[in-house]
Amino acid sequence: MAATEWAWRVLSAGILFSTTACQPMADVPLSQNELTGSTGDARSFQDDVEFLERHMELVILRRADSRAQVVVAPHWQGRVMTSTANSDNGIGYGWINEALIASGELQPHINAVGGEDRFWLGPEGGQFSIFFKSGDPFDLEHWQTPPALDTTPYEVTTRDDSQVAFTHHVTLTNYSDSRFDVRINRAVRLVEPSGLGVAIPPSVQSVAYESENTITNVGPDAWAPDTGLLSIWILGMFKHSSKTVVIIPFRAGAENDLGPIVNDAYFGKVPDDRLTIRDTVLFFRADGAYRSKIGLSPQRSKPILGSYDATRQLLTVVRYDLPEGATDYVNSMWEFQDEPYAGDAVNSYNDGPPSPGAAALGPFYELETSSPVAALTPGQSLTHKHQTYHFEGTEVSLDKIAQEAFGVGLNTVVTAFP
Repeated sequence: MAATEWAWRVLSAGILFSTTACQPMADVPLSQNELTGSTGDARSFQDDVEFLERHMELVILRRADSRAQVVVAPHWQGRVMTSTANSDNGIGYGWINEALIASGELQPHINAVGGEDRFWLGPEGGQFSIFFKSGDPFDLEHWQTPPALDTTPYEVTTRDDSQVAFTHHVTLTNYSDSRFDVRINRAVRLVEPSGLGVAIPPSVQSVAYESENTITNVGPDAWAPDTGLLSIWILGMFKHSSKTVVIIPFRAGAENDLGPIVNDAYFGKVPDDRLTIRDTVLFFRADGAYRSKIGLSPQRSKPILGSYDATRQLLTVVRYDLPEGATDYVNSMWEFQDEPYAGDAVNSYNDGPPSPGAAALGPFYELETSSPVAALTPGQSLTHKHQTYHFEGTEVSLDKIAQEAFGVGLNTVVTAFP
């Protein structure tokens, strides 16, 4: 994730400082061991909820006949902070930056509070960036996450036990001085796990939800490619383990036709022992021990990706909107770009130390999806759906789900890396 990279550059530069209180009360930060999200961490979903409720009002989505729950924070743009398939004594799946939240302080540049489904807009870098002001250099000192994507609460418009909807209006100006008047509408709702279209054994515990994210051009002018376009960007931060592997099916075909299979050079080329391909499925190590990131173009992507954590016997599946034939996706590289619309449709990030001997931000890992560019006329909208499914069970029972969803069995996943 680009934001994680730059948050770490902020930390490395030693310029994170307090600006103003995020909440009126502070809390005692957890130790690094408690923050790692490792399987040795005894913290439960209920522990996560109790911690968050000390700092903000939450919306907890649930059904009376299920132990599945999803925790949403209106204070942070309606992001899903965590979820569980077993609210009685299960774990929470989302990574939460408890040290930052407990400090009660806002940080410059970005507030990486965590959460497994959060709303962002791209592009982050380039001549059409909404994170840099016109004329500023593309460097850390001048990079700033727009408040509407970072600290501004969204208004709750409707809610019930199984869904909640938000709205927000923001005016953004990009690096090229183009203005965007945007209405953001976001809804988070529980969905049936069976909606994935795979057979779920009765012994498997599950939770499933989706975010439906819409941006509308409410200004007087059309958004045009030559002055910059926006895209919807959904990012999920999850608790890692030493055996977590990201699974990304991709479209087969010659590079001359579809381009490279994967971009693995964000932080330097990903080593072979962390990224491998078998047939038409890519495997990426997500152990929170080595900072790395990959991305797939819309030509290579399929509308599904996920991960398997063998230590928790937890299978995660993300399904998202990937419009057929859409090829223009924003490029977020921090540079003047020759191809500003040659970006990725999906990304995955593995956190880790930014330099030898330094501590990781989480650690955690991420699954991200993006919409195509939004070339919208006044009053026109673009919507991007991002669904998250979590399944807990035995490896044998989860194997059937993995084969149907990804076309690969869990034995192949767990043996992808020696």
